[in-house]
Amino acid sequence: MIQINNFTKVYGSFRAVDNLSMTIEKGDVFGFIGPNGAGKTTTMRFLATLLKPTYGDATINGHWVTKEPDEVKRAIGYMPDSFGVYQGMKVWEYLDFFGAAYKIPSQARLRVIDDCLKLLDLEKIRDEYVNNLSRGVKQRLCLAKTLLHNPPVLILDEPTWARRS
Repeated sequence: MIQINNFTKVYGSFRAVDNLSMTIEKGDVFGFIGPNGAGKTTTMRFLATLLKPTYGDATINGHWVTKEPDEVKRAIGYMPDSFGVYQGMKVWEYLDFFGAAYKIPSQARLRVIDDCLKLLDLEKIRDEYVNNLSRGVKQRLCLAKTLLHNPPVLILDEPTWARRS
């Protein structure tokens, strides 16, 4: 599902990631643990096609990260550690906007949005404005956005949130 081959990223004289090779199989759950500056986010940004490697490459779901970025983007759901949330939009409008960007047909999009709202316990706030939400609720909303197109691979950078009982 994910095959990383000799990924190296250098910033000036700083080597953020040095010759990383690994395989993550379908169904695996994998997490990076390490101190700040260890290359965790750098590796995830590379896999999400947001960062070019200094050396190396990877495949995700059979597609090359550097040579087939559009196919990789369709195969992943990426939730960064910090993310922009569009102000002045209601929760459902935010999800509808990204659903359209993911090219989910409009009739199916309404069902998918409802499913994601339910999954992440956001149903009661569907008509709230995004800019009025707490940071934790915004994180759940970003996760809902990440799941909209039902990607086979999720890349979640520090996805901490607590579900209410």
